[in-house]
Amino acid sequence: MAEAHSAVAFSFSITHEGWHLNYDREVLHLVWQSGIRSWKKRLARFRSGVHNGVYPAHLQSLWLVIAVAVALHFSQRRVPFNLVSKFLGLLPGDTVGYQVTACGLAGLFFWLCICYTMRYSLKLLLMYKGWMYEKRAPGSKVSLPTRLWALLVKVLATWNKPGLYSFQGSLPRLPLPSVKDTMSRYLRSVRPLLDDDNYTRMERLAKEFENTIAPKLQRYLLLKSWWSTNYVSDWWEEYVYLRGRGALMVNSNFYGIDAIFTKPTSIQSARAACVIHMLLQFRRTVERQELEPILVQGLVPLCSWQYERIFNTVRVPGVETDKIVHYQDSNHIVVLHRGCYYKVVIYHNGRILRPCEVQIQIEEILNSKEKPQPGEELLASLTAGDRTKWAKIRESVFAKGVNKTSLHLIESAAFVLSLDEHPFEFDMAHPEKLDQLGRYLLHGNGHDRWFDKSFTVCVGSNGRIGFNSEHTWADAAVMSHIWEMLIMEETHPRYDENGNTIGIPEFEPPKPKRLAFDLDNAVALDAIQEAHLSAQQLLNDVDLRIFVHDAYGKGLMKKCRLSPDAYLQMALQLAYYRDAGKFSLTYEASMTRLFREGRTETVRPCTIESSAWVKAMEDPTVGVEERVKLLNNACDRHQLGYQDAMCGNGIDRHLFCLYVVSKYLELDSPFLKEVLSEPWRLSTSQTPHGQTSKMDLKKHPDCISAGGGFGPVADDGYGVSYIVAGEDLIFFHISSKKSCGTTNSERFAQQIARALADIKHLFEQYKAHQQKQKSVTNGTAN
Repeated sequence: MAEAHSAVAFSFSITHEGWHLNYDREVLHLVWQSGIRSWKKRLARFRSGVHNGVYPAHLQSLWLVIAVAVALHFSQRRVPFNLVSKFLGLLPGDTVGYQVTACGLAGLFFWLCICYTMRYSLKLLLMYKGWMYEKRAPGSKVSLPTRLWALLVKVLATWNKPGLYSFQGSLPRLPLPSVKDTMSRYLRSVRPLLDDDNYTRMERLAKEFENTIAPKLQRYLLLKSWWSTNYVSDWWEEYVYLRGRGALMVNSNFYGIDAIFTKPTSIQSARAACVIHMLLQFRRTVERQELEPILVQGLVPLCSWQYERIFNTVRVPGVETDKIVHYQDSNHIVVLHRGCYYKVVIYHNGRILRPCEVQIQIEEILNSKEKPQPGEELLASLTAGDRTKWAKIRESVFAKGVNKTSLHLIESAAFVLSLDEHPFEFDMAHPEKLDQLGRYLLHGNGHDRWFDKSFTVCVGSNGRIGFNSEHTWADAAVMSHIWEMLIMEETHPRYDENGNTIGIPEFEPPKPKRLAFDLDNAVALDAIQEAHLSAQQLLNDVDLRIFVHDAYGKGLMKKCRLSPDAYLQMALQLAYYRDAGKFSLTYEASMTRLFREGRTETVRPCTIESSAWVKAMEDPTVGVEERVKLLNNACDRHQLGYQDAMCGNGIDRHLFCLYVVSKYLELDSPFLKEVLSEPWRLSTSQTPHGQTSKMDLKKHPDCISAGGGFGPVADDGYGVSYIVAGEDLIFFHISSKKSCGTTNSERFAQQIARALADIKHLFEQYKAHQQKQKSVTNGTAN
């Protein structure tokens, strides 16, 4: 209870002589500084909001327009629409002061008209998606409409330097596809998965749905698409994530790995301090909206909405549904070490603590002899288990007193940092070390990650880092952006020759405060123990393999004139067919952030074309030329599917929303029920790399992240994440469940390696065949 007493800023006592007030000046000073910082942030947000509200126009241009209005009026020239005279008629007088005021109002009116004309012109331009479908092969020409469009976008978008959220008002809404188009795409996507009888049955169900309840569902969905910013995102967040009652660990949360070929320092406290400082600087750029928005091809903006909830965010459990809580400000982080939780203040005297000052705080935690209180060591297991059980325990055990206070400090922290007691190792000669690192980051020991937080930074005892991220608040591309920034920032000198942080502390930083819990009762301990056993059962069932493919990378794929993503997806199709002996419904995540509040859409890589190519690769009677032709067709089809998904013409999000409407209206649809229950036995995702110009691998070739991964979506399937890390390097993160007798991550990794080798050999054969034909042709001509 000592901590609770020390948190009191003032007290008073009443006696027969009157009353006496006691207060702690230091605490009140901290309160004052917190208020000042909060008001500064509000002012910065207001200023940024005005800047974004008028973008792409300049805020300073207002004074120029007003000056023109004043000059026209006082030079006896008429302002357009005679607005000055009309405003002057509304004012109580016509003195010089009132005339200037009328000119100012007229100037403001014209300036706002110009601003909104520019904004909606940019919005209309960004609705054009023809550029997505144009070939980008070397030597191919861009069409005239696309060149004119690009010129106009560039003129408007570069007129003023954008802030993080400047483009939000100019981004178009996600379009709603027609039911007919979605049905056509869906039937085409399932054709290679169904025999003739089942396909005929599915055609009948689709036709019945299209001709009966689909028009009614579509009308409601059309109304939602007009009324809401994005007709998918809120329902997707609620029903796919927040209403899920299963464990977040393995099933939802994902992880990311450090740049494995570099090691800035081996000192755990120094690396943790620098990472904390860089993340807080990143948070400041987000709050001030100084972070540059990501532009596709340096021209088309992506939605930045998800960045709002990176920090100070937590997923709070509920009995029926969870909720995302985002705190506007937080001046502390929480550090987890050896089962103990510490509040670490990150601001002092109105500024962020420097890395050398944070290192002192971290070293104090590492040197602490504190031991966990009863139940505290396994406390985080509650966040790894069943959501309903965690919600009920939260209501009964953490609803008041010291437990409520400490839980609030964890949930309101900027982020959680875990100081692990084991090293994060990587060795090309011992791939099992990288596999173990992936397991540490995906689930740890089940109670050393706070899985509810937006992200937990993990620091190994040897100074390597990683993260575990909750998935509801944002998609992996946002965390990849942060990780990219961290990796590149550490190319600047941050450590001395001994591996400690550079700099001399200006003062003694605030000491970390141990969080207190009162869990020594049967209800709390039984719930924690149950969650712990459940977490152990789940994590022990994970079969994770991180396969490093260094035989070749995107350099060879580009020489084959194929998209690297399509190339790798075809390799995965071939590998899965050889592993399972059949095709399966395949999920690939694609973003829809070209639209406001867009998140993801599903690309279905298993197509008619891809299955034809896979069968040809397994048929020795099919020649090399035919195989290459089929592969090109399959890659082209995959690219078209990816482009459709990014442009809002996907399949699965539309069907998902139709299903939600049908549930609200209590309308039963056998078609939607079957579609939404189909298992994704092969779930894939590409980790984006080089999202910003800061990622320059030519200058810093060792700054290559191994990417990250996630658990399998289906109990009898694989989860595969991959990152094209360089011209000759690809990482595959392959997960499955040990309890499934038909899957094996190591076996699947071998099949991927074999498929990649076979595709390379195919093109070598094709090239040799072409050269042979060319020689024969030249010999005949001679």
